[in-house]
Amino acid sequence: MARVAARLSTDGKQSTHPVDEVLPVPKLALYGFQHVLAFYAGAVIVPIIVGSALKLSPEQLVYLINADLFTCGIASIIQAWGIGRIGARLPLIQGVTFTAVSPMIAIGLGAGGGTAALLVIYGAVITAGIATFAFAWLPAKAFRMVMRLFPPVVTGTVITVLGIVLIPVGLNDAAGGLGSPDFGEPKNFAYAGGTMLFILILMKLGRPFLSSIAILLGLVVGTAVAFLLGDAKFGDVAKSDWIGVTTPFHFGVPKFEWFPIVLMLIVMLITMVETTGDTYAVGDIVGKEVDSETVARALRADGAATALGGVLNSFPYVAFAENVGLVRMTKVKSRFVVVAAGVFMIILGLLPKAAAIVAAVPHGVLGGAATVMFAMVALAGIQTLGKVDLKEEKNALIVGISLAFALLPATVPVFFTKHMDADLSSLLNSGVTLGATAAIVLNLILNGPAKDDAHDTPAAGTPAAAPAEDAKVPAAVPAQAAAPAPAAEKADDADPSPSPSAP
Repeated sequence: MARVAARLSTDGKQSTHPVDEVLPVPKLALYGFQHVLAFYAGAVIVPIIVGSALKLSPEQLVYLINADLFTCGIASIIQAWGIGRIGARLPLIQGVTFTAVSPMIAIGLGAGGGTAALLVIYGAVITAGIATFAFAWLPAKAFRMVMRLFPPVVTGTVITVLGIVLIPVGLNDAAGGLGSPDFGEPKNFAYAGGTMLFILILMKLGRPFLSSIAILLGLVVGTAVAFLLGDAKFGDVAKSDWIGVTTPFHFGVPKFEWFPIVLMLIVMLITMVETTGDTYAVGDIVGKEVDSETVARALRADGAATALGGVLNSFPYVAFAENVGLVRMTKVKSRFVVVAAGVFMIILGLLPKAAAIVAAVPHGVLGGAATVMFAMVALAGIQTLGKVDLKEEKNALIVGISLAFALLPATVPVFFTKHMDADLSSLLNSGVTLGATAAIVLNLILNGPAKDDAHDTPAAGTPAAAPAEDAKVPAAVPAQAAAPAPAAEKADDADPSPSPSAP
């Protein structure tokens, strides 16, 4: 286990940073399960969309979902617990990235669909995961040069874009789920609105414990009401098997083809921006200093999880922005809560019946809770942008134009479906891809690369701040987190025997 960082409390005694605090088992279980519920819809939607597009059988689709949950659990434990210099040791949940959906469908359809298509996808996923893992081990100087591409104006914009792009996903669930017979029915919005109102009331009460489990209670109460009114169905639970074990290369030996690999490498470049932004965002939320080595460890976990996903019949992994919003809402900062969530996900991945129970949460209820969380993700991005001087026209242009690009696929989909080559469309028909790319390119054109570590040194156009060394507070950490001495917290970020090449 990573070393627990010590700091001085007001009475001069050593205390544990909230991120490294091991909560009592009942709280770990409760908060961890809340993370699972918050993450579940986003976790299963990718295999459902991809599997349906590739015309997989219902049994194959269930296997994909179980494999996804099982691998999500392992990946989240690696990221939050940490293994050597792999894993950020922050409360970051790992999930399958939405960015990869369109490219994977394009790869799969090009390979003829079915399980044969999955083999080509898995070959690309494994290669991209290994490449990401290798990239995050670059020497310190080279890695810092790359990180200079991601100052707060870029990471803040990417997180904001993620929230804005995810909000429609929550709203579609609130309407009943795309493709469902009752999509848009008033009762679905009633469930969503009631769930949202219940969550807000719990938050308004201001009691720490109730606030911290508001999302979980909202989902439970909303589902209970829907069940009493006949709108929550648990029939699939009886039909599901008790145990379903995920085995490596279940569908066959992966195939390695150059175009799918190139496409997946580009996807992983975008996910690296997502993970970088999420790592800094959650660091701000929990009051934990994030440096280049922390980001490198987070990216190594991404790469390892993605390669593992290809082996265990799943897809590319990224730090999930949805759960960053949950950490902000609940103010539960312990990374061991995410470890507990990882254990729950592994269990769900082994028990199809348990997964079927969670899957019975009605779309309207899930959408009400998800919309609140996705909005909080966007807010986390806006807070990061609060560190940027947006009165500076260059920074304002970067944010504004990037948001416009991010909205293009949802606003004018015909441009990508009818007037663009299928391969190119599979790459660009994503709000996150376009928004993130625009932010990086515009920042390079208007501001140039940031100086040194983008989050430890004021970036181009960023307001000057008191030196972090003097204030004993990293520039990226909010003022309210200033009381603890981050110098002591760095002990946790450093490996017991750091390599000379560590950033």
